[in-house]
Amino acid sequence: MTTTAPLPDDGRSRIRPAERADLLAIYRIEKASFPQPWPYEVFDRFLDDPGFLVAEEGDAVVGYVVADVVPNHGRAFGHVKDLAVHPERRGHGYGRRLLAHALTRLAEGDATSVKLEVREGNDAAIYLYEDFGFQTLRRVGGYYEDGTDAFVMVRGLDDWGRRDRDYGATDGVD
Repeated sequence: MTTTAPLPDDGRSRIRPAERADLLAIYRIEKASFPQPWPYEVFDRFLDDPGFLVAEEGDAVVGYVVADVVPNHGRAFGHVKDLAVHPERRGHGYGRRLLAHALTRLAEGDATSVKLEVREGNDAAIYLYEDFGFQTLRRVGGYYEDGTDAFVMVRGLDDWGRRDRDYGATDGVD
């Protein structure tokens, strides 16, 4: 497993459900992280989803994840739609913790597997996802507006409850 610089254990950092008051900070992180950011309004639509979580350091939102569960031929399927950490806070384990919490929420929502799309060339994200057991299912040519390809990555969640401690998902969501 990858080693990541630990988060300070000072009670100042936590993962919690996103709130309306977080949306501007989330949108700013989105714009700083992606060449084609989601519009602000999209985040508003996900506010009630249990897989829309933020990482907070002190009173500042430093990252977020958007994930949901959808039916798929009678089985629940998880989808990690968006994950980003403020550029100045990367490398401190926030992305790892956000992903772990999101996968826990998806498993609690009875998802048996989860997928995500990641931009070709986003090596840091691909490495994180592979470390979490995601495998590349296929490449989608021209997936992004600028013509960049995406990799569709998947993993099962049958073993997640037994392994989530290894990824930092058991530190509680407030």
